[in-house]
Amino acid sequence: MTMLTHTHSLERSSYSPQSRDAETDAAGTRITTIKRICLCACAALLAGGAMAGIIALRTAIYLARFNYH
Repeated sequence: MTMLTHTHSLERSSYSPQSRDAETDAAGTRITTIKRICLCACAALLAGGAMAGIIALRTAIYLARFNYH
């Protein structure tokens, strides 16, 4: 028969409040990182859309000014 030679009394259990806090902090960090990436992607898309709008507006003005329609 085998005997237990060591105890786990000094280790945190997987259901302890400390480990849940650590998991919550890690999840919060991941969510913050994902939000930051999404905001950067949205900013890049908005900047690209603004540039495309400016180019389209300048083209329309150019074509209207020189009667290329």
